[in-house]
Amino acid sequence: MFSQGSNRSLEYLNGGSTDFASTAGLAAVLSRANGAPIKTVYVASRPEWTALVVPKDSPIETLEDLRGRKVAATKGTDPFLFLLQSLQRAGLDKNAVEIVHLQHPDGRVALERGDVDAWAGLDPLMASSELQAGSRLLYRNRDFNSYSVLSVTETFAKQQPELIKQVIAAYEQARQWAIANPDALAQLLADEAKLPLEVAKLQLSRTDFSNPQPGAEHIKALKAAAPILLDEQLVRPGTDVAQVVDQLIQPQLAAQVIGSNVAKAGD
Repeated sequence: MFSQGSNRSLEYLNGGSTDFASTAGLAAVLSRANGAPIKTVYVASRPEWTALVVPKDSPIETLEDLRGRKVAATKGTDPFLFLLQSLQRAGLDKNAVEIVHLQHPDGRVALERGDVDAWAGLDPLMASSELQAGSRLLYRNRDFNSYSVLSVTETFAKQQPELIKQVIAAYEQARQWAIANPDALAQLLADEAKLPLEVAKLQLSRTDFSNPQPGAEHIKALKAAAPILLDEQLVRPGTDVAQVVDQLIQPQLAAQVIGSNVAKAGD
C-alpha cells in the first residue's frame, strides 16, 4: 500500500490496515512518543532525502532570508522536522515563517506555482523539481535527515517474529542487490515509480545503503533530535525522548537475519 508520507504510513499501521510501515526514523519516534506502541526493526537506508528548496529565480539565499516567508511542509514527517531543525540552526523558531501544511506532492506544486516561497522537499519529488523546474536546494544537512526504517506494532512483533524476519530477509536481499547493481537499481526505480531515469539517478546518488542494522549510530541520530521535538511541543511536555527511542528500537530480529547472511557469505 502506497502513502504520500510517513505520517500516512504510520496511520495505516496504527489503524491496523497494514502490518509494516516504511517511514522516516524521526516520524517513528514521534509516533511512539505520542502513544503508538510500535517497534522499528530494520534500517532500509540512510537517504539524504530532504532539503529546503526554493524556485530557481528566488532571491532567497540563506536560512535567515526565510523570515516572514511561506514554507510548505508535511507535518510529522522528516522534511517537516528538517525544516524546524534548519530554522533553529539559523536562530529562528517556527513562528518566524508561515508553515503551510501540505502533503509532499502538493508542496512541490505550490513551490513551482509560486504559492509558497520555499518547500521542505522530499525525494523523488525534490529531484524531479530540481531537474524539471530548475528548483534550487537552499539548505542541505545530511545529519538532519533521519533513516528510512521499517516498523511494526508491538503486538505484531510478539506474535509474528518469524514473518518479520522473512520480510527483513527480503529487504536484505534487495539491499545487497542494490549496492551491487547501481545502474539496474536506477532503471528499476525509474520504471516502478514512473520517473525519468535522471531523476532516479539523482535520488539514489544521495542514498546510503551500507548499514541496515538498527544500532548505536541510528539511536544517536534519533536522540539528537530530542531538543527540537520538545522545544516545538511535537511531543508531550516532559517526554523522555531518549527513553522513547530506546523503547522504539528492536534490533534483535534484524541482527539474526543480517548475522545469518554474514555467516553464509563467509562459508
